[in-house]
Amino acid sequence: MSTHLSGDGVEPELAILSDLFRDVTGGDAPTEPTLDSLREMQQRLTRFRLNYKFAIDATLTKITILREEFELAHDYSPIEHVNSRLKSIESLLQKAIRIGCPPDIESIRDQIRDIAGIRVTCAFVSDAYWVAEMLTSQPDVTLIEVKDYIAAPKPNGYQSLHLIVQVPVYLSDRTEMTYVEIQIRTIAMDFWASLEHKIYYKYNKAVPQRLLEELKEAADAATELDRTMARLRDEVAAIERESTN
Repeated sequence: MSTHLSGDGVEPELAILSDLFRDVTGGDAPTEPTLDSLREMQQRLTRFRLNYKFAIDATLTKITILREEFELAHDYSPIEHVNSRLKSIESLLQKAIRIGCPPDIESIRDQIRDIAGIRVTCAFVSDAYWVAEMLTSQPDVTLIEVKDYIAAPKPNGYQSLHLIVQVPVYLSDRTEMTYVEIQIRTIAMDFWASLEHKIYYKYNKAVPQRLLEELKEAADAATELDRTMARLRDEVAAIERESTN
């Protein structure tokens, strides 16, 4: 994060951090920022982010219970991998600037809903929808928004099921409903998304057209792979049912 003063004033990240400092503390940030004053601001924002860490922990517990219960009941897990991330302060401030979010805690809570993020990787497309249904049907999970990029992939080929939910975080003196973004995708979709992210980072988002076309072809191939694997699974299941009859 840049911390120096420019000719036009404070850098955007530092300006919004100063406003947030005022919102959190009721006092003004130093007009001549120092490393110590910046560190103090960041520490206060870190405490704000802690609530989102608790929301991640609570949601991960729910996913773990679903995973282990399904394995016990069906000798099979629809969940292959689970990853989580908490948006960094720098990334949080950059997004606030990018979307024009007012520099106060309540606006950030309301408008930036992916501070807490969880990615669930499944073997099959049907498993992705099953996990989404099981999670969002729990009484203390409130479904806020669904973006189904599996049914309607992005133009570049990206596929994933995105959920914005709210979960309760029980603190010592209050309960806070906190946003969590959950991305659910298959192994093939996840592999494609990981490679696409690395390519965009490597080319600083200016990806050559040839690579964009090949990425789209790879996304189509991943979709076909998911369909083929689902068909094979269904055929094997049918054979197993016949053998037990």
